[in-house]
Amino acid sequence: MDRLDNTIRPYAWGSPTAIPQLLGIEPTGEPQAEMWMGAHPGAPSRTPRGTLAEVVEADPERELGARAVARFGPRLPFLLKLLAAGAPLSLQVHPDLEQARAGYADEERRGVPVDAPHRNYKDANHKPELICALTEFDGLCGFRDPVQAAGLLDGLGVDSLKPYVDLLHAHPEDAALREVLTAILTADPEEMAHTVAEATAACTRLGGAYAPYADIAHHYPGDPGVIAAMLLNHVRLQPGEALYLGAGIPHAYLDGLGVEIMANSDNVLRCGLTPKHVDVPELLRIVRFEPSDPGVLRPEASPEGEEVYETPTDEFRLSRYVLPEGGTARDLTRDTPQILLCTAGAVRAGEHELGPGQSVFVPAGEQAEISGAGTIFRATVVV
Repeated sequence: MDRLDNTIRPYAWGSPTAIPQLLGIEPTGEPQAEMWMGAHPGAPSRTPRGTLAEVVEADPERELGARAVARFGPRLPFLLKLLAAGAPLSLQVHPDLEQARAGYADEERRGVPVDAPHRNYKDANHKPELICALTEFDGLCGFRDPVQAAGLLDGLGVDSLKPYVDLLHAHPEDAALREVLTAILTADPEEMAHTVAEATAACTRLGGAYAPYADIAHHYPGDPGVIAAMLLNHVRLQPGEALYLGAGIPHAYLDGLGVEIMANSDNVLRCGLTPKHVDVPELLRIVRFEPSDPGVLRPEASPEGEEVYETPTDEFRLSRYVLPEGGTARDLTRDTPQILLCTAGAVRAGEHELGPGQSVFVPAGEQAEISGAGTIFRATVVV
């Protein structure tokens, strides 16, 4: 079992205080957006044996277990993060596995550099993800019912939004959503900037259900994603609640601290709220144009005290243990790789004492017993 030394990524949307507060360290004054735990080549965790990527590469079956290697190949198939949003992230979707493989192969064939700003597919993998709130956490997830979205836009009283309102009342629903999102993203930039400015003023004046969009517009003035965001469900997670984001579901995280786990991929297609490249034709091919409930997940407890966040993906499995003072030790030994992350209290994992924000990597089959009083998140795979 290896204690992990993890990299914090300073993305502009990050909170300058949330991760330092959890870790009990002084803020730097700069945004601290994500702390990565895993073997992703962009920022692999460090161990006494080298980076976790080097450790896995040296002996995949020893570290990951034979079944995980047979199922996912000689790599850790998930990336675990602490995510601290102090400002809205980009509005985005992720491809499914078939789309990712085809898109990656096409860009490779056309010789698009992997670091080119207009490149869509950095790898050939899909990117399902799960976010579990540690604090109250705001986000956008999936399309609203088109009639509800029409009502929200119409309530702003902005004349230039009327055509979108009319389109949203059309049938079938998937065609209406597709046509409106297309119109928003392909509108004349000057005209759209004026529409966004009027909508922003109305959201600020009206408050209530419009308040989140006023805040989004404050961070991204004139961005068409402000209007696109109003097509989506707004959701506020309470601590311990989670969202699962599957392929093609438009989403954005707005504010809060959470534990995020995802398949090991960088494939993102953006819809707005970003200065980065937006490939509208490819985006429209990937988005699932269907209204949906955000589907807030709450963990299902087992008799052994493990609280599991059930998802349809095999690349990761996230659960947590809330250990009471004076409780019995729990044996977490598995024949799959694990990362254990403490988020509250003081927990002993093997020979390691863990406080909030500290983590360990547990190789497949390694004895893994936890005790103490606190909360541990457990990341592993399904094989």
